[in-house]
Amino acid sequence: MTVIVVMGVSGSGKTTIGTALAAALDVEYAEADTFHPKANIDKMTAGTPLTDADRAPWLEAIAGWIREHEATGGVVTSSALKRRYRDVLRSGGDVWFAHLDGPRELLAERMQTRSGHFMPVSLLDSQLATLEPLQPDEPGAIFAITGTPAEITEAALTAFREHA
Repeated sequence: MTVIVVMGVSGSGKTTIGTALAAALDVEYAEADTFHPKANIDKMTAGTPLTDADRAPWLEAIAGWIREHEATGGVVTSSALKRRYRDVLRSGGDVWFAHLDGPRELLAERMQTRSGHFMPVSLLDSQLATLEPLQPDEPGAIFAITGTPAEITEAALTAFREHA
């Protein structure tokens, strides 16, 4: 079965939309942040962007989760900022990307108002600079984050079901 990867920069609503999609599809959900080694969390908390080398074991761990959910499907979040990162995730099995996209101002506002998250707003610009948007030959679709969570979830469900 296909695993949905909800992707986008910090503050785009990956957790909100990912949990809603998993509930609607009655499949397991996994939060990408739980796959990070402590060193990555410490680095981001300190305001230091991750390197490709930092991200490699994290991406491999998410790909492993995807592999483990081939039979049942699932929903997992990941910033998946670069195409080559998404290639690693695709190595885990059949995936479909729901790319959450929005204006920097809205992303920054969301990051400033959320609590209990290690990612500082100071890293938003580095994420936006790194982001390679989902390409037409990659399975998935791009969704504007300006709608309500219910509207975004419904749009993603519709697009996913059309894909399946």
